[in-house]
Amino acid sequence: ESTFSSPAEEALQREAGVPGLFTPPEDLDRVYELERVAKFVCDLGCQRVALQFPDQLLGDAGAVAARLEEVTGSKMFILGDTAYGSCCVDVLGAEQAGAQALVHFGPACLSPPARLLPVTFVLGQRSVALELCAKAFEAQNPDPTAPVALLSEPACAHALEALATLLRPKYQDLLISSPALPLPVGSPSSQPEPLERFGRRFPLSPGRCLEEYGAFYVGGSQASSDPILDPDLSRLLLGWTPGRPFISCCPDTGQTQDQGAQAGRLRARRLYLVERARDARVVGLLAGTLGVAQHREALAHLRELTEAAGKRSYVLALGRPTPAKLANFPEMDIFVLLACPLGALAPQPPGGFLRPVLTPCELEAACNPAWPPPGLAPHLTHYAELLPGSPFHVPLPPPESELWDTPDVSLISGELRPPPSWKASNGTGCSALTPRPQLELAESSPAASFLSARSWQGLEPRLGQTPVKEAVRGRRGIAIAYEDEGSS
Repeated sequence: ESTFSSPAEEALQREAGVPGLFTPPEDLDRVYELERVAKFVCDLGCQRVALQFPDQLLGDAGAVAARLEEVTGSKMFILGDTAYGSCCVDVLGAEQAGAQALVHFGPACLSPPARLLPVTFVLGQRSVALELCAKAFEAQNPDPTAPVALLSEPACAHALEALATLLRPKYQDLLISSPALPLPVGSPSSQPEPLERFGRRFPLSPGRCLEEYGAFYVGGSQASSDPILDPDLSRLLLGWTPGRPFISCCPDTGQTQDQGAQAGRLRARRLYLVERARDARVVGLLAGTLGVAQHREALAHLRELTEAAGKRSYVLALGRPTPAKLANFPEMDIFVLLACPLGALAPQPPGGFLRPVLTPCELEAACNPAWPPPGLAPHLTHYAELLPGSPFHVPLPPPESELWDTPDVSLISGELRPPPSWKASNGTGCSALTPRPQLELAESSPAASFLSARSWQGLEPRLGQTPVKEAVRGRRGIAIAYEDEGSS
């Protein structure tokens, strides 16, 4: 079972946070914003509500649920065993409990759920040393006229307005971002609508664009300065305009760090993955979380993309990817993870994977010849931004376009990449069959060729060579304790 999926007992044996670190009862209302949550439940008139907690907050789940049941009179269900990632809204688990609404606690990717369900988020409120952060901002931005955008990790978003109040007397062009929380049903839309990028809203003035601004990020810690460990910061570094300053500031100490060099390393790594995708013949599409909207449309788009580029794709549903699971498919040249932005950029396990794991944006850059060249194309972390209807969508050129015939040389192997084979067939589909000397027809598949070339190919049918035997009674019981194993 552990070969292709996570064992069931692993979720039961996993420790949920650090034992003994519970929030004092007098601080529950402030830490978990229970007054706002209770108003959300009462306004909707819900009788059954799901409460989703990450592992590190499960210690307070019982106390929070009991307090909300006492205040609202509604039945609360605790969701603590999310199937994929705790940052995504677990609408499937809420539907199994018959919940009419869901409250998500802790860090969130803020991706729209796959099904319509009233959701509210409690991101937390981390303490921020405003005076220290303001002094750090002034030290890093001596020019009072330079445009700067204030960013933060989700738990520090509550302090950005207070920080901007300290800076506005001196700085004239500040852009304060806010988490892209879902708007209440029936609320009037603001005019003009703010720009939504990176899970945040940016209230840009008319005629301004986000590419003009530098960034001042409040978040992280002094102990861990590597942004690769933080998917949210990695998403910002990859998508922010190259050449614009990006400064991170620790909210506790006010210590700053220039993230320009780290952003360059992340972009270089992504360019390498794009080259690996262009060299690949077999692509494994990993179906990640199914709770995010438009995952089926995105999967169909990626299959069409690989087919147009002359690659063979296989869809794999393995849950959370691990090196042991993906090592069972050595015929795959690359894997593409279809997940939320934070799940797609999650840090890889020690030792890495046997084959590289890419994001959908990197596969788009490798297979779509109409995609802008490096330096001009934005790095998109949400697969929904690649689909039709998005301002970043770039349609595939027609088969007769000259873009498919552009000479391309691999920067890894140095060999000339041939044009896609599907174009030469004029859409007849005959290239899928290859004649053999024995006048047999077999499907031409890169994965099948890989399987036939390796020494071990699995079980052989041996039809007509194995003697027939009567069926015998097998082992009885459950896998954890068969009847013939005894009490040991």
